[in-house]
Amino acid sequence: MSVQVEKLDGNMAKLTITVDADVFEKAIESAYQKNRGKINVQGFRKGKAPRKMIEKMYGPEVFYEDAANICIPDAYEKAFDECEEEIVSQPAIEVVSMGSGEPFVFTATVALRPEVTLGEYKGVKIDAIDVTVTDADVDAALKSEQEKQARKVEITDRAVKAGDDTIIDFEGFVDGVAFQGGKGEDYPLTIGSGAFIPGFEDALIGAEIGKETDVNVTFPKDYQAEELAGKAAVFKCTVKSISVKELPELNDEFASEVSEFDNLKDYKESIKADLEAKKLSDAKAAKQDAVVDKIVENAKMDIPDAMLETEQKNMINDFAQRIQGQGLTFQQYMQFSGLTMDKFMEQVKPQALSRIQSRLVLEEVAKAENLTVTDEDYEAELKTMAEAYALELDKVKGMVGEDGEKQIRKDILVKKALEFVADNAKETKKRAPRKKAADKEEAAKTEESAE
Repeated sequence: MSVQVEKLDGNMAKLTITVDADVFEKAIESAYQKNRGKINVQGFRKGKAPRKMIEKMYGPEVFYEDAANICIPDAYEKAFDECEEEIVSQPAIEVVSMGSGEPFVFTATVALRPEVTLGEYKGVKIDAIDVTVTDADVDAALKSEQEKQARKVEITDRAVKAGDDTIIDFEGFVDGVAFQGGKGEDYPLTIGSGAFIPGFEDALIGAEIGKETDVNVTFPKDYQAEELAGKAAVFKCTVKSISVKELPELNDEFASEVSEFDNLKDYKESIKADLEAKKLSDAKAAKQDAVVDKIVENAKMDIPDAMLETEQKNMINDFAQRIQGQGLTFQQYMQFSGLTMDKFMEQVKPQALSRIQSRLVLEEVAKAENLTVTDEDYEAELKTMAEAYALELDKVKGMVGEDGEKQIRKDILVKKALEFVADNAKETKKRAPRKKAADKEEAAKTEESAE
């Protein structure tokens, strides 16, 4: 096998990969073995027809496509390893030539890691982040816990009010015809939550239990289901039950039930300490993000479209795996959300671009500052991974492999670069807005009258 690399404009490259004739011949034979059971040839039992007979009947190229698909993954992987350029996208494959007894030639068009020219990256100025925890913050956290501990009390003697938790049946109609997805039974709805389209929940205020109520609404013009966008609809709704939250009293008893503390005072102090720790952690992350944003803004780089598209697809694949863990398939999510793949790709595009730019500048900072990853750094990272997944350290080491170790070391280097630029950043406090001349004059008059 041989590889020729031709650099193209826009940080792209074309790899011309030539697979030896004998290797392609073996792939053709494998394709024959795989498919012969599906091919009928008169005079032979199914799956017993010789390859030459099948090729005579259907043409010598009958197995070429499958043979190419057998060759391409392994050949491209070898070309990827041999290529001295850093490839950062999935390949666009195009077959050049193939035939029995001939080399198989195909091209792989790929994006290459773009060059990054750093601007200012040490001592960049960012706004300081306030980490003060106020009494209002503590009260809000306490209120949230109070809400969690609330019990539901069923209401039977009045109509629906704002803030009520209801269970409803509904069916929607446009021009008198029920539309798909517009029907629900035993649906839990908090009035005022904004879960339904504008106007729906407000129209249920005053509805009585067990009585059908017509809710007239108009779908937003940008509604995800295009066939409903901008159209007037009538939902026939029946409120089946009403309930309200009854909050527990905030006292020492409440504190002892929801925490390890015997009194409300100590519990509130604990809440404040937790909030302070969280604010510090959040501030650190926000500071790092702000610093990297500044460095990206100061840097120059040309991101290839193929690199961006690969990152977009990776993000969507990661999302699909996460929701699958929650019992929902990616197809179901797309159906429920009304998204198309094109819309989803466009939706994640800004974040994908930010991820690429951030990593590229941090890798360049690591290079500029001669940052390195020691074996101790790598070992510590593996220990963290083992603890996170509740696995033995040796098992994690066995799972990582050579390629995995390279990637982990790269990730550690990026983390070190992130810590370096954050530690060297300069935080500036926002100044209070200057008083206007008229305000100053008014203040002076007030002082004079006071004297």
